[in-house]
Amino acid sequence: MEPEHFVHEPHPFLVQFTETIGIRYYGLAYVLGFVAAAVLLHLYWKHGRSPIKPGAQSDLLFWIILGTLVGGRLGSFLFYSPGELLRDPLAFFRVWDGGMASHGGFLGVAAGLWWAARKNKLPVLTVGDVVCTLAPPGIFLGRIANFLNGELWGKVTDVPWAVIFTSSAPPGTPTMLIEPRHPSQLYEAALEGLLLLAYSQWRIWRTPVLNQAPGRLAGEFLTGYALVRIFGEFFRQNDPGVEPVLGLNRGAWLSFALLLAGAWMIVSAKKRRRSNG
Repeated sequence: MEPEHFVHEPHPFLVQFTETIGIRYYGLAYVLGFVAAAVLLHLYWKHGRSPIKPGAQSDLLFWIILGTLVGGRLGSFLFYSPGELLRDPLAFFRVWDGGMASHGGFLGVAAGLWWAARKNKLPVLTVGDVVCTLAPPGIFLGRIANFLNGELWGKVTDVPWAVIFTSSAPPGTPTMLIEPRHPSQLYEAALEGLLLLAYSQWRIWRTPVLNQAPGRLAGEFLTGYALVRIFGEFFRQNDPGVEPVLGLNRGAWLSFALLLAGAWMIVSAKKRRRSNG
């Protein structure tokens, strides 16, 4: 008897050399995301949308990449399994075991762009506005990689587009006994990736927000990301061993912090614009 829903078998490798070594989709998503960021930075400068010159672009990208990797890796331990890092500090370097947190990545990127802006004598708020428009392509590709890896799947459902993730059940479980789930990775790819990409590109190309209200676009991005992330968490399976608080999981609560930060940045940008006439 054929299952009623699409059956997903995890396939994390684009090219596999050994059982654990190869070109992984997740790593490729990061590489392509950084390439997309470099292309956008060049286009912004070329068409007069950004004050970040080519020489400063490479420096900014270096610190963004470093902030993403270190912040994302550190955040995965601090936010989701702090005890593991205390028991085994070397676990931080075992990247082949997986473990990256987007909220930690945001903090790492914020630190990196601040340092790059000060180093290159650029306005920090404007650099932050530009950098936030570079994130959605990488977020989109990362969520697609999550789907291909068969990880971070959604809650059990019977909607027609539900997916049977074989990785959600113990090895050897017959497919017919595995409950279908929301493909929450694809929901997040569409909302956190494509939707925010469309919005941020419209804002930077079609509006004078960079010149008139420094800091506002970054605030809008953080607010928008937080809202769609909180919405997406309702469809995502809770982390094992972590009980929701007031119906919200840890990812949603972390996103509330981003929501508050984004709202504060928007209000602050409005006040600065009024004070400047």
